Amino acid sequence: MTGEPLLSIRDLAVQYRTAHGPVDAVRGVSFDVAAGEVTALVGESGSGKSTVAQSVIGLLASNGRVAGGSISLNERREGVTELVGLSERRWRSLRGRCIALIPQDPGNSLNPVTTIGSSVGEALRIHGWRDQRKVRSRVLELLERVDIDDPETRARQYPHELSGGMRQRVLIAAALALEPELIIADEPTSALDVTVQRTVLDLLDRLRTETGTGILFITHDLAVAADRSDSIVVMRGGEVQEAGPSATVLAAPDAEYTRTLLADAPSLAQVVERVPPVVADGERPLVEVTALRQEFARGGGRAPLVAVDDVSFTVPRGTTHALVGESGSGKTTTGRSIAGLNRPTSGAIRVGDVDVTALRSARAFRRTTQLVYQNPYGSLDPRQTIGQVLAEPLANFGIGTSAERAERVAHHLELVSLAPELANRRPRELSGGQRQRVAIARALILEPELVVLDEAVSALDVTVQAQILRLLARLQEELGLTYVFISHDLAVVRQIADTVSVLRRGRQVELGSAGQVFDAPQHDYTRQLLAAIPGAAFRGGA
Repeated sequence: MTGEPLLSIRDLAVQYRTAHGPVDAVRGVSFDVAAGEVTALVGESGSGKSTVAQSVIGLLASNGRVAGGSISLNERREGVTELVGLSERRWRSLRGRCIALIPQDPGNSLNPVTTIGSSVGEALRIHGWRDQRKVRSRVLELLERVDIDDPETRARQYPHELSGGMRQRVLIAAALALEPELIIADEPTSALDVTVQRTVLDLLDRLRTETGTGILFITHDLAVAADRSDSIVVMRGGEVQEAGPSATVLAAPDAEYTRTLLADAPSLAQVVERVPPVVADGERPLVEVTALRQEFARGGGRAPLVAVDDVSFTVPRGTTHALVGESGSGKTTTGRSIAGLNRPTSGAIRVGDVDVTALRSARAFRRTTQLVYQNPYGSLDPRQTIGQVLAEPLANFGIGTSAERAERVAHHLELVSLAPELANRRPRELSGGQRQRVAIARALILEPELVVLDEAVSALDVTVQAQILRLLARLQEELGLTYVFISHDLAVVRQIADTVSVLRRGRQVELGSAGQVFDAPQHDYTRQLLAAIPGAAFRGGA
């Protein structure tokens, strides 16, 4: 780094007012961001990284305040500006023009009743662009710059008409509208498939190189940081654990916490080949899917949507079969069909002795097959205690007395490494990882043979994710469970799966053992998915 840094943070302290008194969310944080470079701010949920970002752009929550330290921006136009203590009027002049934000979730960040063109042009209008023709021309230029096809048409569309990857590009276009010197990218790819993630990150790299913009990149994924950053700041509990050039931090981390993050990052971890259980000769697989086709009706006289077409595979007892692919590939539809939640258009699904496609009532089938969803907060009743959530399936099937159910609830909390005392809490009082363990315990409490896990770890921090994966492996070994594991994250799949189906646009393009699919992929699409796994720079240097 030469000369003054673009952004300089020194001894930053941030405090929140709460009903229980002040909470120190950030303490003594110091680091720099250089022009034309990427500084990655890495840490788990609650580490303080988003609070730092909000402080830099002056968007702390109403109960938050910068309690100490300095944040200075080296503007091209006006030199060094101290950001702490700025008036709201001065902030409005800086946001968009000097500092821009790319938020995490385009679904929540784009106004659903505003066209794409209007959303991208908003910063221009706020900063005084009055000529609508110039605004429109700039909007089209920006959409083309972020590789959105047919900008004229897209500018007239609404967010729901675009894919997740395209919506994220729209947010990038909006951030670039006034060519800011600093972009804060807050988990901009965490909700995207690996191939779309790679495209978006390549785009940010190209734009940074072209414009000399500095990027503060916030992520919980060390693999992405390894590939894309010049320097890394590792945060935990509101404090910096370690900071320095990315290559140095990742090759020889000083902090134990950094070493834990590296060990838990699935795309950076050393692959340990799974040893599948021995299947007796002639033993019938627990799950048999044959020529599955799933159509969904569409209105307006249009032809039905074909979500899954001619998918076949088997899953031996006690093993894990992964369904992988991008959004829209048909993997969730396949999983829901196996769980008896969709009636297939054609083909056959058998789980044990049950012909799932011929089920008249799925009630008895629920005893043998359970589904764990991606979002545990959405699938757990917020009004119930954890004990009530877990006891409900037992009560629905008339299993045990109240005392016996309470005993079984306590046992299953311990089974997923949760304290039995948590039975008295409600979902909002638990962390994301704890809620996911409750969702798994709820699925297991009826003692099923098969568990379908639909993106069950994709929303978790890497350390919590690693804990859940180890838990699933232990439960499978102890209870003889069979899993159908749905994921877009091939690095996670490599850790847990024995066999893999790769789906693309509803069709199965590859099927084989995990070793075969990962080490010798046969289909170009599989090779594209594998090439998009982040962390290649670190793995290549390891």
